[in-house]
Amino acid sequence: FQKHEFFVDMTCEGCSNAVTRVLHRLGGESFDIDLPNKKVYIDSEHNVDTLLETLKKTGKNASYLGEKSTQ
Repeated sequence: FQKHEFFVDMTCEGCSNAVTRVLHRLGGESFDIDLPNKKVYIDSEHNVDTLLETLKKTGKNASYLGEKSTQ
């Protein structure tokens, strides 16, 4: 899987819970949420557009920052 890095405009625990909820619904994702830095790291077989659309379902601004190397 490719590890993708996204910016999501999260301000609180509720925001990160919303991100967790939509990603669980997508299924098969392994992800880390970095709330203080407003970043979400996702290991996924889904394409970037699918992941970005999913993150936008939280109602937050989301953007793709690029691939992270898994080293």
